[in-house]
Amino acid sequence: MSRRVLVTGGGSGLGAALVSAFRAAGDEVLVTDVNAADGVDLVLDITSDEDWATALSHVEQAWGRLDILVNNAGIAGGGRIELSTIEEWQRIIDVNLLGVVRGTRTFTPMFKQQRSGHLVNVASLAGLVHAAGMGSYNAVKAAVVAFTETAGHELHPFGVKASVVCPSYFKTNLLSSMRGSDRRVGAVVAGMVERATLTADEVAAAVLEGIAHGDDVIVPDDPARHAFRLKWADRAAYDAMMRHQASRLAEER
Repeated sequence: MSRRVLVTGGGSGLGAALVSAFRAAGDEVLVTDVNAADGVDLVLDITSDEDWATALSHVEQAWGRLDILVNNAGIAGGGRIELSTIEEWQRIIDVNLLGVVRGTRTFTPMFKQQRSGHLVNVASLAGLVHAAGMGSYNAVKAAVVAFTETAGHELHPFGVKASVVCPSYFKTNLLSSMRGSDRRVGAVVAGMVERATLTADEVAAAVLEGIAHGDDVIVPDDPARHAFRLKWADRAAYDAMMRHQASRLAEER
């Protein structure tokens, strides 16, 4: 049966790949994005309560229900502790964390009333594995992981599922949103994205598979799964790897 899906940040990158994957599965998709563009059904700034209210009204009028909410929109960020400004911290918290919170709060009453639905929040491997130089990004993505788990427990009595998506680096346009005082970290992240072989389409396919399986945490690629398992299976080896990366970063300003 066709599901009704809302995707934030659906105009490009992983969002656009998710839109294509859902539509290929026969679902109806409301494509939202902060930028008006071809293929975007509704302009939605996820930091705006008014825009979220408009999105809810649109869903109520067009469909009367929502089966899947995908909080995908986000920005890149990071930087070493003393180089990241409070303004940079505030920006990434407002978008990557509170954007997810706003979307979830907006549609939770509908999910509860219909006693069904699936909340899908896109975090990152950075929410599970915490590399040096990425304090703000790690912190907000870890918060998204925690918030999604909390939501899953809280909404379970109402028949609502919650999943968090934690991919490693993949080919995306996310870096176009990156701002920061620590240019060295920005260059390192750009290099990781450039060398990545994982594609947005592959991540999107894994997300739909995880939704079908009812996975609480969707880790869609082998490098991400390996890093996460290493953290728990061999903490000494994990710490050594992370500290080696940190020591290389410490050599440059």
